[in-house]
Amino acid sequence: MNTTTTFPLATSLSIRFLLGVIIAVVGGLLLFLAVLNPPMDELREMALFLTATALLSVAAVYGIYRLGWLYHSPRLSWTLLSGYGFASLLTFLNVFITARLMFASDHDLRLAAVLLIFAGGIATALGYFLSTAVSEKIQGVDRAATAIAEGKRDVRVEVVGGDELARLGHTFNQMAARLDAAEQQQRETEQLRRNLLAWIGHDLRTPLSSIQALMEALTDGIVTEPAEVRRYLRTVQRDATSLSALIDELFEMAQIEVAGLHLDRQPNSLSDLISDTLESFAIPAKEMGVVLSGSADPQVDPVTVDAGLIGRVLTNLIGNAVRHTPSGGTVAVTAQRATDAVRVDVFDSGPGIPADSLPKVFEQFYRGEQSRSRATGGGSGLGLAIAKAVVEAHGGAIGVENRLEGGARFYFILPNG
Repeated sequence: MNTTTTFPLATSLSIRFLLGVIIAVVGGLLLFLAVLNPPMDELREMALFLTATALLSVAAVYGIYRLGWLYHSPRLSWTLLSGYGFASLLTFLNVFITARLMFASDHDLRLAAVLLIFAGGIATALGYFLSTAVSEKIQGVDRAATAIAEGKRDVRVEVVGGDELARLGHTFNQMAARLDAAEQQQRETEQLRRNLLAWIGHDLRTPLSSIQALMEALTDGIVTEPAEVRRYLRTVQRDATSLSALIDELFEMAQIEVAGLHLDRQPNSLSDLISDTLESFAIPAKEMGVVLSGSADPQVDPVTVDAGLIGRVLTNLIGNAVRHTPSGGTVAVTAQRATDAVRVDVFDSGPGIPADSLPKVFEQFYRGEQSRSRATGGGSGLGLAIAKAVVEAHGGAIGVENRLEGGARFYFILPNG
């Protein structure tokens, strides 16, 4: 169920208006007393008059507010200008009536009326200028918002000053930038998903076609020599293993996205995990001419982790290193203890990773073109994403960098306080 958060106008607005009116009445009486030092009767009459006009002003403003006239205006500048005009009218009435009661001379009364009308005109002109300036700023935000709604994500508003409208402009620009970044990320994700479908189709079709052709050759009796039969069966087994690994990765990533990872943390030997993983790659590494080695700090063990999941991380990182290391190269794994943590590094002597690919290697479905050109294949593009999810679920961090002497270095750090 979708919910919408709204921010209503401050309920204390009317209270603040009433407080302002009270301050104006009290301040006027104190100023009247201080300047003219009137007798008590005149002070009482002035107090009654100011109170009555203040109540009439409050009633008028309340009536305008309750009738909703503030919200019927098509433009904010007109609303503000009407407010200036209304305030000028109230000022004229208050002062003119006071002058009529207090002034003995008709000449002074007429002069006061002329001056009040003049002052009201100046105030209205100033109000028009200010209201138009404010309205233009808001119209700029409105035009930019309309442009963004039409799909123009590069639109920004000009920000001048440091008031509320300037902060609104800053907030709007930040929102627009985030929308632009989100749309760009969405486009990249969609492209990666399309690439994934193509890659998975290729990775499924190729071994399946190979298995089908080999099995037909065996079934039809085209291959009868025992040595050839064994070679065909080994190829079928390798292709079936590749298919199984791809399906497992797809299932595992889907499970991570839907249900998350459930860790079974127990004290385990990280040294044994590294040794077992290296041993599992001994035969394929030998066939590819890659030398494997590993070492661990004696102070590393025990480490409180989910052994199965961390073993999967090691499998993905070491397998990735072996695939990208040419014949005659090396892959080395080291484990060291740091303060309240352990660090595992996987080094390879391959060609390294292109600079533009370094920030993306842990993204789901990402697979650089360089890796696809290798005869060993580039994997599904999910192995490193799975490794990242597992390490982060343990509260750790994972990363990669190119080595100055050549090759890449993947690493992950696990808390072990």
